[in-house]
Amino acid sequence: MNGRPSMELNDAEQQHEAALLASESPVAAAIRKDNSLRLKLDHTRAAREAFLRGEHLNSTPHAAAEKLIGNHANHVPAMKSEHKAENGNGTAKETFKEKLQEKIQERNSKLKKEGTNGDSAAATPAPAMTTANTVRLIEGYVGFANLPDQVYRKAVKRGFEFSLMVVGESGLGKSTFINSLFLTDIYNEKNPGPSLRVKKTLKVETTSSLLVEKGVNLKLTIVDTPGFGDFVDNTNCWQPIIDCIEQRYNEYLNEESKVSRKTIPDYRIHCCLYFIAPTGHGLKPLDVEFMKKLHDKVNIIPVIAKADTMTPEEIREFKRTILNEIRQNKIQIYEFPDCDDEEENKVNKQLKEKVPFAIVGSNCIMEVNGKQVRGRQYPWGVVDIENMQHCDFLALRTMLIRRHMHDLKDVTHNVHYENFRYRKLLASVSSDKGKTAPNNEAGSSERPISIDFGDRNPLQQLQEEREEHERRLKKMEQEMEQVFEMKVKEKELKLRESEQDLEKRRLALMSTLDQQEKETEEKRKQFEDEKRVWEEQQDELRRRSLETQDKKKEKKKLF
Repeated sequence: MNGRPSMELNDAEQQHEAALLASESPVAAAIRKDNSLRLKLDHTRAAREAFLRGEHLNSTPHAAAEKLIGNHANHVPAMKSEHKAENGNGTAKETFKEKLQEKIQERNSKLKKEGTNGDSAAATPAPAMTTANTVRLIEGYVGFANLPDQVYRKAVKRGFEFSLMVVGESGLGKSTFINSLFLTDIYNEKNPGPSLRVKKTLKVETTSSLLVEKGVNLKLTIVDTPGFGDFVDNTNCWQPIIDCIEQRYNEYLNEESKVSRKTIPDYRIHCCLYFIAPTGHGLKPLDVEFMKKLHDKVNIIPVIAKADTMTPEEIREFKRTILNEIRQNKIQIYEFPDCDDEEENKVNKQLKEKVPFAIVGSNCIMEVNGKQVRGRQYPWGVVDIENMQHCDFLALRTMLIRRHMHDLKDVTHNVHYENFRYRKLLASVSSDKGKTAPNNEAGSSERPISIDFGDRNPLQQLQEEREEHERRLKKMEQEMEQVFEMKVKEKELKLRESEQDLEKRRLALMSTLDQQEKETEEKRKQFEDEKRVWEEQQDELRRRSLETQDKKKEKKKLF
């Protein structure tokens, strides 16, 4: 700044000062520190007094402060030069201490005199102060740097909650995967998995467990649907799951609406793992419909089950097919968050390339090359589920638990739950408006309370949105009717074609039957002719045998 006395030192002075600091006594060091702190305090006090007197309008606070401590700043090089001369001549350090104390006393007396004048000047009314968003680095220790530790201790004391839903057909290894994911037997003989239960219904079942790892408590809730997709008619088989998710949202909303909201248990579904059968031919219609119904209500992560039944090339092709179908059907799966850290973004990119995750689960622990691993034994070798070259199990656990569990909860609260809350409040406002409308028509003095958020009335805005929603529904209904008519025509065409085909087959069978009847009749006639000839031959033989017998009898009579 212009007019500010320079406090900088050249290289030689800095080196000499470093040597002096290394050789000075503790008393001299304390005096030097006190001198430095007082200099900074005087600078700050002078800037404040200049600001209160209004001198900041014409000059900077530093320039006003220099008027007060400029003389002291000019004394600093002189003090250093005296110290150098005394040290060079071999004088004792006590002389330097005495002179330094004298300088400090002179400066303090001068500051007292100028401070009284400053106090009288500060009695004048001060102008309005404006705050500036400036970043100030604190040299000392205040203590608010321990706030993360306080949050950590409070969070560990309170514990954590996480609700995980697993959906898929029976026999895809969901129970085995859950046990492998958390390295514990959540499903066991007392609590068997969905595929091992005798009775399978579309009722949603919940299993809660308290897991402890290094003093951190996790209340884990597993939600499964035994019997999903196992029936002949799977129409609306996803409705119990939707009802379960919305019921949990509604319970959380009711808890938020209460007067006492100290501790609200969070039983909302934070993540849904959808297991896809390893067919290699893409998604089934049931898979597409399920994800389309639930993608705006919960975080969906698609998973390819039993990936050890496919080759790596088949898995890569199957993943591309699934992602293409997801994009074509406009299904929104869980998106990884963007981070400022390049390393974090790099890891997220690697994890995103694994979606949908091709996994293998196992409850068996075996020894491979002297190491205990979870895997599956085959005649050709062992599948290590935690080996990234064998499957994506480790990548899924890293994403789900170690990196993005809290983000899944944030997305559930800030996106899916807020959408449900908005729809719920919108429906309640619409119903309240319908109830108050007859009273207003009858001349009642009661009017619905409305808050003006701007030029537009919120009720009017809600009404417009409702009308727009009804228009979209009508449009969708028309499109569905057109699709239905098209499908009916296609079905009728197929039925006519099948009818014609059946008629052709009937005619062909009739002609074959007639031909067989003719052949049978010809064979019958041939058989009758052969029978008649045979009978005639038999009669002739009998006649000849009788004649022979008669001749023999006559010969006997003659002799």
